Amino acid sequence: MLKFSKDHEWIKVEGDTATVGISDYAQKQLGDVVFVELPQVGDEVDAGGELAVVESVKAASEVYAPVSGEVTAVNDTLEGAPETVNASATGEGWFVKMTVADAAQLDALMDEAAYKTYCDGL
Repeated sequence: MLKFSKDHEWIKVEGDTATVGISDYAQKQLGDVVFVELPQVGDEVDAGGELAVVESVKAASEVYAPVSGEVTAVNDTLEGAPETVNASATGEGWFVKMTVADAAQLDALMDEAAYKTYCDGL
């Protein structure tokens, strides 16, 4: 199950690992993604802290960590094929995998229905 932040990141937790990326809404707002700057494996991130940077033909935007934890993997595919974010934002276009330091932080995130309602109000 995906959970979403108000900053348009998604997170999917499977066991001890969480996968994080930007939402389909966010990639549509950005337009064609041309560059993604990812963190290093082993980086510690705080909820709401900068996790990555995504650049499109329109703008550069920060990607924020929806929860605190440690980066355990990065999607190296995005370095050579950043357009993967546009093609599959919530699938192959994921940014990082990470451990979740405090599972209670997930409770502050929205489910898909709440996120859709949030986006409809923007």
